[in-house]
Amino acid sequence: MNLLDSKLWAGRIFLDGWKPGSGGEQEVIEPATGGSLGVVGLATAADVRSAAARAAGAQAAWARTSYETRAAVLRKAGDLWARHAEEIQSWIVRESGAVPPFGGFQVHFASHACHEAAGLASLPFGEVLRSPGTHLSFSRRLPVGVVGVIAPFNAPLILSIRAVAPALALGNAVVLKPDPRTAVCGGVTLARIFEEAGLPAGVLAVLPGGADVGEAVVTDPGVGMVSFTGSTGAGRAVGKLGAEHLKRVHLELGGNSALVILDDVDVDRAASAGAFGSFQHQGQICMATSKHLVQRRIADRYVASLVERANGLRVGNPAAEQVAQGPLIDAGQRDRVHQIVTASVDAGARLAAGGKYDRLFYRPTVLAEVPKQAPAFREEIFGPVAPVVVFDTVEEAIALAADTEYGLSVGILTRDVMKGLAIAERIPNGNVHINNQTIADEVVNPFGGMKASGGGWRLGGPQANLEAFTETQWVTMRAEPPAFPF
Repeated sequence: MNLLDSKLWAGRIFLDGWKPGSGGEQEVIEPATGGSLGVVGLATAADVRSAAARAAGAQAAWARTSYETRAAVLRKAGDLWARHAEEIQSWIVRESGAVPPFGGFQVHFASHACHEAAGLASLPFGEVLRSPGTHLSFSRRLPVGVVGVIAPFNAPLILSIRAVAPALALGNAVVLKPDPRTAVCGGVTLARIFEEAGLPAGVLAVLPGGADVGEAVVTDPGVGMVSFTGSTGAGRAVGKLGAEHLKRVHLELGGNSALVILDDVDVDRAASAGAFGSFQHQGQICMATSKHLVQRRIADRYVASLVERANGLRVGNPAAEQVAQGPLIDAGQRDRVHQIVTASVDAGARLAAGGKYDRLFYRPTVLAEVPKQAPAFREEIFGPVAPVVVFDTVEEAIALAADTEYGLSVGILTRDVMKGLAIAERIPNGNVHINNQTIADEVVNPFGGMKASGGGWRLGGPQANLEAFTETQWVTMRAEPPAFPF
């Protein structure tokens, strides 16, 4: 039997085993063809309550399990991702519209994430503290308990596993709500991998559903903290609910990331980097290059090179042919992208390439001479669009890059790397890439944004994951109680 044999999961959710969801069923649609890939079960708020209650009991036993056992489960999961990589990659390509290399990267990331998480289980989890008293004073890290994970459609495996794996390794149970549009590659795959890896029943629940299910995850009193990845608008709603319920909420949100290109660069190499930053995975990446800030002396050459690359990229069904871009996830996303493009042209931008679509296949698009008031300058596009803005001085470039509510990623292309570093220090961003475009994510490094991109939360690397998925407890110990004047 294949890992993802639909006989196991068709029409079901993963809640202490595979069972029908209270929310009925939903077809799994292949965006490239519009055809059906199967049927997933949908959860309801009642399923969230049941999962959280079951998880609380299972978590207590899981947290008491030796770190060697927890690490062994994570290591086996890491091996299983690699063993079933081809099958899982195929699902990512067909269900999310990713090209095969990006699908393969996601599976590799999942395997690496589990192996790295295995090491968390044996890390020192406390420290001895100084104290003016005569007692022993120390702190220790304890599991949060039940962690809610809400993940989006665009990189469904990466954006699920990067929270699920460390949370499990540190002794938590997890209630995962994947986007129902990518419920197989972002949900079923995790349930099956950890089922095969020997994770005890009840420690992981996978509940595809809509906003009502997400709200139930955030508000359920049995869920101790929530790790949310998605749009800034949705993140604000999640943050508000978390505050109302006095619950810790980890937010990784949208971006409007700038690529700053100084006039000392190789123009064609810079355009190649810029094209990747804007067009990779159809621009459906939170770190995508959202605006190209180009110094005036090379601006015309840069736009011409970018247009040449955009026009040369092949767009089509990534499961059937070798293409550079697949489809957008659905018609709603396509229409939003097109509205931003047309509104920006109406605002004064010049359409230099693209701006057209066939079904869900949107052509790589270049907008030149983009004014600051255009939506393509201000908004997160989440589509294959490269807006180009010209600047004269470095001071102007810094002001343009910082002129956004977001603070996720910035790329700076220049032969003078120290100048690039100095520029980066003045643009509030969680991630800076000098002589690279804006898309980068590595399991071992802390990733997150500032301002409306997430407010400073981080995932990745041992320290950030410890802080995200544990609570700190202060403990004092005496040989016997002291005498009090009462």
